[in-house]
Amino acid sequence: MSDELNHFAGRVAAGLISRRAFLGRAAALGVGAAMADTLLGTAARAATPKKGGTLMMGLGGGESTNSLDPALAASQVPFMYISTIGNYLTTVAANGDIEPSLAESFTSSPDAKVWTFKIRKGVEFHNGKTMTADDVLKTIQRHSDKKSKSGAFGILQSIESMKVDGDNFVVTLKSGNADLPYLLADYHLAIQPNGGMDKPDSGIFTGPYKLKTFEPGVRVVMEKFANHWDSSVGHFDTVTMLVINDATARNAALQSGQVHMVNSVDPKVANLLKRAPNVTVDAVQGHGFYCFNMFCDTDPFSSNDLRMALKLAINREEMVQKILSGYGSVGNDMPVNASVPLFDSSIPQRTYDPEKAAFHYKKSGHSGSVLLRTSDAAFPGAVDAAALFQQSAKKAGIDITIKREPADGYWNDVWNKQPFSASYWGGRPTQDQMYSTAYLSSAAWNDTRFKVPGFDKLIVEARAELDKAKRKQMYSEAGRMMRDEGGLINPMFNNFISAYRKDKVAGWVDNANQDMMNGLAAVKCWQA
Repeated sequence: MSDELNHFAGRVAAGLISRRAFLGRAAALGVGAAMADTLLGTAARAATPKKGGTLMMGLGGGESTNSLDPALAASQVPFMYISTIGNYLTTVAANGDIEPSLAESFTSSPDAKVWTFKIRKGVEFHNGKTMTADDVLKTIQRHSDKKSKSGAFGILQSIESMKVDGDNFVVTLKSGNADLPYLLADYHLAIQPNGGMDKPDSGIFTGPYKLKTFEPGVRVVMEKFANHWDSSVGHFDTVTMLVINDATARNAALQSGQVHMVNSVDPKVANLLKRAPNVTVDAVQGHGFYCFNMFCDTDPFSSNDLRMALKLAINREEMVQKILSGYGSVGNDMPVNASVPLFDSSIPQRTYDPEKAAFHYKKSGHSGSVLLRTSDAAFPGAVDAAALFQQSAKKAGIDITIKREPADGYWNDVWNKQPFSASYWGGRPTQDQMYSTAYLSSAAWNDTRFKVPGFDKLIVEARAELDKAKRKQMYSEAGRMMRDEGGLINPMFNNFISAYRKDKVAGWVDNANQDMMNGLAAVKCWQA
């Protein structure tokens, strides 16, 4: 009971729930008002940040091919360091609300077609240059250019024109989109001097930490930026991110005190890790999912019958139990779940059906094995997940050959390059952002080569539809289309499982938007 109330008291101190809600919970547990107030006072004192010290992070999802160009960030470690040294126009809060960041405010026309972002004054880049609205304009222009190879390219294709008007950045869309502020919080869109047009991998940003050492695939060292515009974040003197791709080695480093915080805790050992002295394991439900991608335009996966056979040949419940140890939920071959607004929960849940899988497999005309590439880098338990898939497919007469790829280079050489592979998505806070990032025909990160004009039309029209009921119906139709025709096999949504040493780290707050407090663990936490 005390642990539960302490947890809720911490959420009050972080501003995530109200004092009234906490007192109601305390009363339900039989705790008097005086004791509840004492717990709140203790939580408030613990929520006062300390300045100084060093944070050591052990992170999976890093490679020797990682870049400082935010356009190319495609795995967890680049996501973390870009979010630590960079800022965006907007940011998604822990409760899912969109908040201003480098844009101190934003407004739209009634039809959500013209958006005006008032750019914050007095923001300094790490090289001493003052940020202007023109830097913002150039950043968005660069990422909307296909030559940039930006992961945000797809979500920016609805822009008709952009301009600077004094201290304002003004965006005119081809059609209205109430989600634009969410799109501009995408982690690729860190604002750079001149938009990164001159040197996109310079490592110069506006974040609370500035780059000191960059050894891709090994370590990234950052030091506090004294002139950061927001004094409420960036409490450590130094942050070091060590790339430790092996999950067992990460856990050992945490328990020994070599690192103070780790990501991607393997669900199978999460409960065991909880028993370690001074270690707190944090698991939060969110938008992330572990999946297998098929290229819809590449044989043999160009056959929808083969794609359907493989979707029906995977045992989702078994995956959630054996790979996630219950730290997640079943997926439905769509990239969204009930954690996003306007989700249609009435769409039937696909289940394991070897007989139907065999029917579609025979109808596809394919014979011989199907090659599936996987790696420990794809997601925790990806190799075991592929083996489970292989076993369940066998009962449908489908032979899957597994090729285990090296972790280093997986996101550069296998993901979005090979026609059938294991993959991971951290998800996005809105349906439009998720679909536009990875499933529109124009998306640079269309990692299933799903290119259907009717689907594109639905997503574009949904952006401009301000009637929520109609918009929900459009997303429902798009979701069904992807579920039944797409190349995504999504058997499970994962919880984000991280761990930290409570004798070294304070200020941790649950955040369902992305791994490690939406990539802001180093920015918002402080020395215990």
